[in-house]
Amino acid sequence: MTTIFISSPVHPEVVRRAKELGSVFCAYGDEAVKYEEIKANVDAVLLRSGSFSDEMMATSPRLRIVARHGVGVDTVDIPAATKRGIWVTNTPGGNSRSVAEHVFALILALARKIGTASEQTRKGMWAEQRVQLNGIELEGRTLGLLGQGNIGTVVAKIARGFGMRVLVTDPALDQNAEGVVSYDELLRSSDILSLHLPLLPSTKNIVDAASIAKMRKGAILINTARGGLVDEDALADALRTGQLAGAGLDVLDAENTDMVSPMPHNRLPIKDLPNLIVTPHVGGQTDESLLRVGLAALDDIHRVLSGNEPQYAVNTPNFHTSI
Repeated sequence: MTTIFISSPVHPEVVRRAKELGSVFCAYGDEAVKYEEIKANVDAVLLRSGSFSDEMMATSPRLRIVARHGVGVDTVDIPAATKRGIWVTNTPGGNSRSVAEHVFALILALARKIGTASEQTRKGMWAEQRVQLNGIELEGRTLGLLGQGNIGTVVAKIARGFGMRVLVTDPALDQNAEGVVSYDELLRSSDILSLHLPLLPSTKNIVDAASIAKMRKGAILINTARGGLVDEDALADALRTGQLAGAGLDVLDAENTDMVSPMPHNRLPIKDLPNLIVTPHVGGQTDESLLRVGLAALDDIHRVLSGNEPQYAVNTPNFHTSI
């Protein structure tokens, strides 16, 4: 009997369809099962959050695929999976629209000071502080995209609908194309900077104190990609001094320590920064995207368990290597 393990909550329809492929064990809910309890019998893992290490693979001799529920695969030991003959897949584009819309939810909330306005109203204030709530309009402003990809492409489309100018820094693009600029020019020219990069050694803290100093005074920073892209100490300083008017984060650096429960490891003084909005990595969390992404991951599980190659492989397993 085929055994599938699901690491975190996914769309109920995905679970229902997974049960058509075999026995399904989930690490959540009333009947939660820990991976360690079934590791010897697992054929496929649908990994939404958490990490998957070489040690975990070593204890699962039947494992054939780790299917990421999302795009990033930095939480999976891909070299180990490749050596062990295990497919690793992801789901590119499945949550692009939902994350892009979340980017603009953060932008609009900061541009119009929605969080502060709502909090003051809850406290019973109405006109007393209204002068402090002057916002900005997006039309005519410049949105800078650090990295483009599927999500950035949708963000750019939405931005143009607001009448914004869009600039992009991405080495994968034609550097002579309209709107493609150097990183320094992107920093100097953007009223709003949105990050759309993977977390790699080369991109760790790519937005640091030096980068922020080059940005327009009063600019807004948005990060829905990976927390490690931003030096959070430098970000906090910039928000305190007004170098940045605001920041919207859907990711924290602490997730690189514990993706499931990052808050105990968080060092960013969220409570002390009223011009900072933080959401708990929910940019891709809509009913529509959860269904799309979950079914795409499950489809690749089905393909591999049926003896076929997956559609969205991120590695080429070595099926002839003995570990």
